[in-house]
Amino acid sequence: MKRLLLLLGATALLSPAYASNSSARWTGEYAPLSASYSIYSGLPGEREAPTKTDRKLAIAIQGPAAKEIFDSLYPDAKDVTCTDEKGERLRRKGEVWCSYRPSDGYRCFLGFNLRTGASISGASC
Repeated sequence: MKRLLLLLGATALLSPAYASNSSARWTGEYAPLSASYSIYSGLPGEREAPTKTDRKLAIAIQGPAAKEIFDSLYPDAKDVTCTDEKGERLRRKGEVWCSYRPSDGYRCFLGFNLRTGASISGASC
Protein backbone atom coordinates (compact mmCIF):
# COMPACT_ATOMS: atom_id res chain seq x y z
CA MET A 1 0.00 0.00 0.00
CA LYS A 2 2.88 2.37 0.81
CA ARG A 3 4.40 1.68 -2.61
CA LEU A 4 1.14 2.49 -4.31
CA LEU A 5 0.82 5.78 -2.43
CA LEU A 6 4.44 6.68 -3.23
CA LEU A 7 3.91 5.86 -6.89
CA LEU A 8 0.72 7.92 -7.04
CA GLY A 9 2.41 10.81 -5.23
CA ALA A 10 5.39 10.76 -7.60
CA THR A 11 3.08 10.62 -10.59
CA ALA A 12 1.06 13.57 -9.27
CA LEU A 13 4.24 15.62 -8.77
CA LEU A 14 5.84 14.74 -12.10
CA SER A 15 2.76 15.02 -14.30
CA PRO A 16 2.32 18.81 -13.97
CA ALA A 17 6.05 19.35 -14.47
CA TYR A 18 6.05 17.21 -17.61
CA ALA A 19 2.86 18.81 -18.90
CA SER A 20 4.19 22.32 -18.36
CA ASN A 21 7.44 21.51 -20.18
CA SER A 22 5.73 19.98 -23.19
CA SER A 23 2.99 22.61 -23.36
CA ALA A 24 5.59 25.39 -23.15
CA ARG A 25 7.02 24.17 -26.46
CA TRP A 26 3.69 23.57 -28.16
CA THR A 27 1.71 26.71 -28.93
CA GLY A 28 -0.89 25.43 -31.38
CA GLU A 29 0.29 28.01 -33.90
CA TYR A 30 1.37 27.21 -37.42
CA ALA A 31 5.14 27.07 -37.83
CA PRO A 32 7.04 28.05 -40.98
CA LEU A 33 8.30 25.30 -43.24
CA SER A 34 10.44 24.88 -46.30
CA ALA A 35 8.44 23.19 -49.02
CA SER A 36 7.99 22.93 -52.75
CA TYR A 37 5.04 21.68 -54.76
CA SER A 38 4.00 20.48 -58.18
CA ILE A 39 0.59 20.30 -59.82
CA TYR A 40 0.51 17.50 -62.36
CA SER A 41 -1.48 14.66 -63.92
CA GLY A 42 -0.64 10.99 -64.21
CA LEU A 43 1.34 9.02 -61.65
CA PRO A 44 3.88 10.49 -59.20
CA GLY A 45 6.79 8.79 -60.98
CA GLU A 46 5.49 9.63 -64.46
CA ARG A 47 4.20 13.18 -64.12
CA GLU A 48 2.62 14.99 -67.03
CA ALA A 49 1.10 18.43 -67.48
CA PRO A 50 -2.14 18.83 -65.51
CA THR A 51 -5.37 18.48 -67.43
CA LYS A 52 -8.87 19.75 -66.81
CA THR A 53 -9.93 16.37 -65.43
CA ASP A 54 -6.68 15.20 -63.81
CA ARG A 55 -4.96 17.57 -61.39
CA LYS A 56 -2.87 16.35 -58.48
CA LEU A 57 -0.81 18.23 -55.92
CA ALA A 58 2.53 16.88 -54.69
CA ILE A 59 4.20 18.59 -51.74
CA ALA A 60 7.82 18.02 -50.69
CA ILE A 61 8.81 19.32 -47.24
CA GLN A 62 12.43 19.82 -46.20
CA GLY A 63 14.32 20.99 -43.13
CA PRO A 64 13.22 21.01 -39.47
CA ALA A 65 9.54 20.41 -40.32
CA ALA A 66 10.49 17.29 -42.30
CA LYS A 67 12.56 16.01 -39.38
CA GLU A 68 9.64 16.54 -36.98
CA ILE A 69 7.28 14.69 -39.33
CA PHE A 70 9.87 11.92 -39.86
CA ASP A 71 10.25 11.50 -36.09
CA SER A 72 6.46 11.21 -35.76
CA LEU A 73 6.20 8.37 -38.29
CA TYR A 74 8.37 5.79 -36.52
CA PRO A 75 9.45 3.03 -36.89
CA ASP A 76 11.66 2.86 -39.98
CA ALA A 77 10.39 0.77 -42.87
CA LYS A 78 12.17 -2.58 -42.90
CA ASP A 79 14.23 -3.64 -45.91
CA VAL A 80 12.99 -0.75 -48.07
CA THR A 81 15.22 1.84 -49.73
CA CYS A 82 14.96 4.16 -52.71
CA THR A 83 18.68 4.55 -53.37
CA ASP A 84 21.94 2.76 -52.72
CA GLU A 85 23.07 5.52 -50.35
CA LYS A 86 24.37 4.11 -47.09
CA GLY A 87 22.39 5.38 -44.12
CA GLU A 88 19.16 6.03 -46.00
CA ARG A 89 16.03 5.57 -43.87
CA LEU A 90 12.36 5.57 -44.88
CA ARG A 91 9.20 5.94 -42.82
CA ARG A 92 5.60 5.80 -43.99
CA LYS A 93 2.07 5.96 -42.64
CA GLY A 94 -0.65 5.73 -45.26
CA GLU A 95 0.13 8.17 -48.05
CA VAL A 96 2.56 10.29 -45.99
CA TRP A 97 6.16 9.22 -46.28
CA CYS A 98 9.53 10.61 -45.34
CA SER A 99 13.13 9.80 -46.07
CA TYR A 100 16.42 10.60 -44.46
CA ARG A 101 19.58 10.55 -46.55
CA PRO A 102 22.94 11.69 -45.20
CA SER A 103 23.53 13.59 -48.47
CA ASP A 104 20.36 15.73 -48.36
CA GLY A 105 18.78 15.32 -44.91
CA TYR A 106 15.11 14.87 -44.15
CA ARG A 107 12.36 15.12 -46.78
CA CYS A 108 8.68 14.32 -46.51
CA PHE A 109 6.13 13.87 -49.25
CA LEU A 110 2.37 14.13 -49.34
CA GLY A 111 -0.14 14.59 -52.10
CA PHE A 112 -3.76 15.22 -52.93
CA ASN A 113 -5.99 14.58 -55.88
CA LEU A 114 -7.33 18.09 -56.51
CA ARG A 115 -10.43 16.79 -58.30
CA THR A 116 -11.55 14.44 -55.50
CA GLY A 117 -9.72 15.73 -52.42
CA ALA A 118 -8.36 12.25 -51.77
CA SER A 119 -4.97 11.84 -50.15
CA ILE A 120 -2.44 10.27 -52.52
CA SER A 121 1.28 9.60 -52.50
CA GLY A 122 3.25 12.78 -53.09
CA ALA A 123 6.22 11.08 -54.71
CA SER A 124 7.73 7.82 -55.76
CA CYS A 125 11.26 6.61 -55.20
